[in-house]
Amino acid sequence: MIDVTILTDKRYHNPTTLTPYIQNVLDEDNALLIALEERGANVYRTYWDNPNFDWSSTKYILFRTTWDYFDRFDEFSKWLEKVNKLTTLINPKSLIYWNIDKHYLLDLEKQGVRIPPTEFIEQGDHRSLTEVITTTKWDDFILKPTVSGAARHTYKINRNDILKFETRFSELVAKESMMVQEYQKQITTKGEVAFMVFGGKFSHAVLKKAKSGDFRVQDDFGGTVEVYHPTEEEIQFAEEIVSKLKPMPVYARVDVIWNNDDLICIGEVELIEPELWFRMDSFAAEKCAKAIIDYIN
Repeated sequence: MIDVTILTDKRYHNPTTLTPYIQNVLDEDNALLIALEERGANVYRTYWDNPNFDWSSTKYILFRTTWDYFDRFDEFSKWLEKVNKLTTLINPKSLIYWNIDKHYLLDLEKQGVRIPPTEFIEQGDHRSLTEVITTTKWDDFILKPTVSGAARHTYKINRNDILKFETRFSELVAKESMMVQEYQKQITTKGEVAFMVFGGKFSHAVLKKAKSGDFRVQDDFGGTVEVYHPTEEEIQFAEEIVSKLKPMPVYARVDVIWNNDDLICIGEVELIEPELWFRMDSFAAEKCAKAIIDYIN
């Protein structure tokens, strides 16, 4: 019987071509695998839609680099329902479904967590983008899907350029729910800080900054990542957000930004398959492994 199966997507399972990006995926998954094995776990690694794997043969499955799920959401959801009956998910299904859709930001806001000014546009809404933005005073804003990743269909738009995006907006909202957020200018100056929290306790943090002329901090788009040394107040902000989640996630990444009033606020919480930058902290994989072992025991 396998104790823990680490999940990736097929592109990163025994790849024939290695790039620095893919090598990071392999190294990070392997670091966690080794850390779990050193704590006595029997560990396996495969891709989430492997048709030949018996999901009842593993006690737990751990979502790590399943970075194609948001492009195959219907298929992923069906698979999730099936395997949830055969094994135990880390993090659990309730948290996964809650976290998949960024409407969860409204739940956090109701609990007193500061978020950027946000409007949600549900699928099939017949309003134009102009009509949506007319109710705000935003000069610049971000348009993106409520279910997304890796900056899929994410656009930075100036109020004067709305007409250029009307057709694209109507195409998108016909297929899925969208959201608009006032652009927080410090994303391009201070950047975005990702806090890794394992078992409710802060582990380490990294600072993500977009390349010059861009607003997307992901390294897919040329963004940079460096070690970040947060203040106690910043750590408390991240840990308090995780403490509000029920059940407590085994692992979480809390991405924070500073709003246009220079106040810390939540960018997003990642509970499904966040990059955790084990390579940026020599003890991070061990901390995560401890939280996992504590959970399964």
